[in-house]
Amino acid sequence: MPPIADHPLRYSLTNELHARPAPLISVPGTAVFLALKPENDAAARDRADDRAHLLDLLNRHGAAHPPSEATHHGCALGRDTLTWENHTEFTSYTVFSPGETHAAFDPALFAVLPEDWLEAAPGLRMTSILLHIVPMPLGPDGQADTAAIAERLAAWFVPESLAVARVLDDAAIVASDFRIDPAGHVRMAVFAHPGAGPQRMGRIVQRLCEIETYRAMSMLGLARARHVSQDMGGLDRRLGALVADMAAGTPRPEQALAALMAVSAQLEQLEMSASFRFGATRAYEALVHARIAVLREARFEGRQTLAEFMQRRFDPAMRTVKAAESRLATLSERAMRAGRLLSTQVEVAHSGQNQALLKSMDRRADLQLRLQHTVEGLSVVAISYYAVGLAANLALPVAEPLGLGKAALMAALTPVVVGLVWLALRRIRRRLE
Repeated sequence: MPPIADHPLRYSLTNELHARPAPLISVPGTAVFLALKPENDAAARDRADDRAHLLDLLNRHGAAHPPSEATHHGCALGRDTLTWENHTEFTSYTVFSPGETHAAFDPALFAVLPEDWLEAAPGLRMTSILLHIVPMPLGPDGQADTAAIAERLAAWFVPESLAVARVLDDAAIVASDFRIDPAGHVRMAVFAHPGAGPQRMGRIVQRLCEIETYRAMSMLGLARARHVSQDMGGLDRRLGALVADMAAGTPRPEQALAALMAVSAQLEQLEMSASFRFGATRAYEALVHARIAVLREARFEGRQTLAEFMQRRFDPAMRTVKAAESRLATLSERAMRAGRLLSTQVEVAHSGQNQALLKSMDRRADLQLRLQHTVEGLSVVAISYYAVGLAANLALPVAEPLGLGKAALMAALTPVVVGLVWLALRRIRRRLE
């Protein structure tokens, strides 16, 4: 049997399912996470700059380079492990370090990423995370020592914002307040159950980093929504005033069309500038909730879970984005309806002008017909006058012997000639019609 030809994308698309495997993380340990994004046009950025920045870091440690088209790479950096991911709008670096630290969330842990290398980054920091991964304190009964965990959480996080949950069937307890600490990083703690293996811990840490990164990226939509809302307020007032004036018949159609075109052009520009960000925000929001869902949270000592934290703090921002997007679409639809209304007004005005023009043309045609009849009557008279004279001159030699004078002859010929001329002109007019 001859071999079956493969689709040219078969292997690359299948391998995409396995492009970002969860790292293996030992307990205890730490992880630092960094997400970089260019300020503008991140989706259209030059990916070669991201790769060059990665290679600079790998060269400093003598680590192997990824394939030229790779969007994911993992390797050892000395005793640490690096994971690099290149996404549509951002690039992320995660460095895992085994072993305990002298102090939790020590900013010095970020020294694994050199300062001069950070300064040369082809983008700005969207988020950075310090993850503290420690064994779960256990009580005499082998269950989690909730008092010891609560004491550490109170020392590490802001209680008002703290979200804590048991995840993956008590494989770990995760916590974060999603605040930026004085060193500029978001803190996350993971208390690992002794029975949780490195692969499961890797998945937990990976999900936590994704939750924070996608949360930060989706909040860009809120900033855009606020900016767009300010512009929409002015456009809404202008469009409302324009429609009111159109209803009152105040502006001329040409003036109303120019004003409506200006409003519509600005609305189109707003839609073009915001459509990508609003669409990306919807995608990132869905990813945040999906990543939380796969953690299978259970409540810890009555504290709010990550899902509850997002419901209270994150979802209102996403609703604001959706409201701005809906309002922009509504404004565009209103502008389209105003355009149709103006078009109807112009058509009605043109219809009235056409009716007046037709009436004027009817009057002119009637006048032309009357003039034509008058001209035809005068033509009959003029032609008959000359024809009678010619006929009298021709018949006079015959009429004189009969005792008819010229005057009598012309009187006798006039009715006959006039009748013949009238019949001839009528026949000609019928042929022309």
